[in-house]
Amino acid sequence: MAPANPSVASKTQPSGATGVLVLADGTILWGIGYGAAGAGVGEICFNTSMTGYQEILTDPSYAGQIITFTFPHIGNVGANPEDMERGVHGALGCITRELPTQPSNFRSVQTLPEWMVEQGVIGLAGIDTRALTRRIRDAGAPNGVIAHSPDGKFDIDELLAMARGWAGLEGMDLAKDVSRTDTGDWTGGAWTLGHGYATEDGGERPHVVAIDYGAKDNIFRNLVKAGARVTVVPATASLDEVLGHQPDGVFLSNGPGDPAATGDYAVPVIKGLLDRDIPLFGICLGHQMLGIAVGAKTIKMHQGHRGANHPVQRAEDGVVEITSMNHGFAVDASTLPAGVVETHKSLFDGSNCGIAITGKKAFSVQYHPEASPGPQDSFYLFEKFVGGLK
Repeated sequence: MAPANPSVASKTQPSGATGVLVLADGTILWGIGYGAAGAGVGEICFNTSMTGYQEILTDPSYAGQIITFTFPHIGNVGANPEDMERGVHGALGCITRELPTQPSNFRSVQTLPEWMVEQGVIGLAGIDTRALTRRIRDAGAPNGVIAHSPDGKFDIDELLAMARGWAGLEGMDLAKDVSRTDTGDWTGGAWTLGHGYATEDGGERPHVVAIDYGAKDNIFRNLVKAGARVTVVPATASLDEVLGHQPDGVFLSNGPGDPAATGDYAVPVIKGLLDRDIPLFGICLGHQMLGIAVGAKTIKMHQGHRGANHPVQRAEDGVVEITSMNHGFAVDASTLPAGVVETHKSLFDGSNCGIAITGKKAFSVQYHPEASPGPQDSFYLFEKFVGGLK
């Protein structure tokens, strides 16, 4: 039975409540838990996408975060093994207005709650997600704890202490925690209905070394689709290790956490690649760290950008791309040095969404072209990068 008023900020537990969200400021929101049991502490954010919830939950860029979905009907197409971005989940949990219904989709192999149990993702339903989203929009992304206890037993004081004791994402390096730890060749191209993931044609291809700071697998598939042969190395790979693969170009992946913190070990490698005129292409965290490598600064955003409907304008021709985004930090465009050009900007708030370095084959974007929300507005970026390699 759902609580009569699950979104009331009250320490008094309503009858039937098996889930709770406890914010660091003491706000307590009761609801119905589903998915994995337990508790997780992180930053509460919101995502405006209407589809792709499984890809979102398995995006490593969401490590350390709890996602509030603004679309009320999450889970209605179930879950399947083909729609995972990584073999391990990224998000700690998800908050939805409604409990997931039984799936209605021929590709579904299990319900979303069943899949979440396997992945260790905590779910909370019955929350007024519109009110929570407005709170995040107005006051910024808060720290909090999401908890699910099937027997309805919670130690609220302990959960509140967890929320208040968590330091937050600013200054936190999470890339090394979600990165692959070994080096290997990537196989598998774009997915098509009835055929699954494509394979390389075996011909001669330019070699791209992809540094994995928490990459989505679909990025590698798009590099293959664009004509590249891909080798993936860990986030902590040294410059010598990267160069040892004799790359024609290097890809800087997306990932979680504070780019300035990850940059402690990643930026010297990126600078070394720039000094050697190795072509570079970065996405999201990779974009931010490329910005740091050329002398720009990054900033923590008030609420971040997360969704599949973000308009971004190209500076060169004014064309608007509909993009998918997931980031809580951004490159401060006012700090871009001479010789670095802003190539894209958000039409929501004017924040920087792309840079290019004059005189070098090095560029990056803040958004996720592999997510195809346009659906093909941004695939040209992969073609530009791979096509420019020798």
